[in-house]
Amino acid sequence: MSKRKEGCGNVVGNYELGKVLGEGSFGKVFLGRNVETGEKRAIKALSKDKIFRNKMVDQIKREISTMKLVKHPNVVQLYEVMASKNKVYFVLEYVKGGELFAKIARHGKLKEEEARKYFQQLINAVDYCHSRGVYHRDLKLENLLLDEDGNIKVSDFGLSTFSQQVKEDGLLHTACGTPNYVAPEVIVDKGYDGAKADLWSCGVVLYVLMAGYLPFDEPNMINLYKKIHKADFKCPDWFSAAARKFILRILEPNPKIRITIPQIFESTWFKKGYKPAKFKEEKCNDTDDHDQLFIESNEVTVTEKGEHKVSKPAVLNAFDIISLSEGLNLSGLFEKKLGARREKRFTSKCSAAEIMSKMEENAKPLGFNVKKCDYKMKLEAQTMGRKGPLTISTEVFEVSPFFSVVEMRKAGGDTIEYDHFYQNYSTALKDIVWTAEEKPVDSSR
Repeated sequence: MSKRKEGCGNVVGNYELGKVLGEGSFGKVFLGRNVETGEKRAIKALSKDKIFRNKMVDQIKREISTMKLVKHPNVVQLYEVMASKNKVYFVLEYVKGGELFAKIARHGKLKEEEARKYFQQLINAVDYCHSRGVYHRDLKLENLLLDEDGNIKVSDFGLSTFSQQVKEDGLLHTACGTPNYVAPEVIVDKGYDGAKADLWSCGVVLYVLMAGYLPFDEPNMINLYKKIHKADFKCPDWFSAAARKFILRILEPNPKIRITIPQIFESTWFKKGYKPAKFKEEKCNDTDDHDQLFIESNEVTVTEKGEHKVSKPAVLNAFDIISLSEGLNLSGLFEKKLGARREKRFTSKCSAAEIMSKMEENAKPLGFNVKKCDYKMKLEAQTMGRKGPLTISTEVFEVSPFFSVVEMRKAGGDTIEYDHFYQNYSTALKDIVWTAEEKPVDSSR
């Protein structure tokens, strides 16, 4: 049961929102705290209205799919995605050290050894992404975060793409990225290899780490693109000969002869002090329907405090009770018999809060994930059924302070599996379920 307290900050699902960590065109990133476990997370809140107005739905769904696909120690982890009436929320790994850009802005250029360590971690992450068919397309210092141990975490996959989006010529054709970091072939817009374009951006990152400034930086966009197209830049005097030679191989304007990641791993400069990333490979089972995040519906997965102010269960009056039952026959509220009906109901003399707690407690051992919104609850099976994951929507209605009706209905999945689940679930909830008992007939009267 969620341990929320009155008077706390804004709450989204199980997370209390704190200070703003960053702000972008479509929303803000907040420091979040799980009110049940105390764990800190970064909560990225995006405005649905802005997403729709800018036709960014497909891009946001692609970002979600990408981040669920990429599980690497040098990539920011996505834990879950939620939606309220007005916003989409990404629950992300909280990376305490801030942007690598801020470190350079405060302290200037890094020593070659430190710059190499960051570059090695960046290549580890980018190589892993490419092995999964994912191209970031916006690698820059601002999108590289540092954890408390000083390790790089690649973030912001908003412009990423999949290998499946490659055209028949084997190339990508969408010009995107930050101008100072973008590869020459992207500017020309004749199609480009996503892996080689990402690698060019990595080269720009390495240059900035060692120089303290950008290799290509012009106030006039046309002049900037001319310099990038020709790779018109110079390495500072303090670059070692090996580092200079290495960077020139990455910032090669002709992608056909540009160094590749396998060649980077064999480079003498790169291999010095190199430590491969150690992690357990995780299989991605992304079966979530991301379209549901953007469907206009009364059923939302989370609410913000103040956005949806229902703090008590809906109250049923006499006419509501009659409408839930078959005419004036109230037996439908109390019967346990299973059938083809999608809706099932039971009554309880427990408080609505206690019912919610018991329902959540008993759903998880049966293999269901739970999402709560006031006195509504959505249960989703962790495994795929015959017709996809079984999904059940529930709501607690209050008849009186000590008498409630709980309605359950199948929102998705197989009906037979739903009936089987209900049998097991109702048995587990037997301590809170109340049924009307027939009084014996008094034969003496």
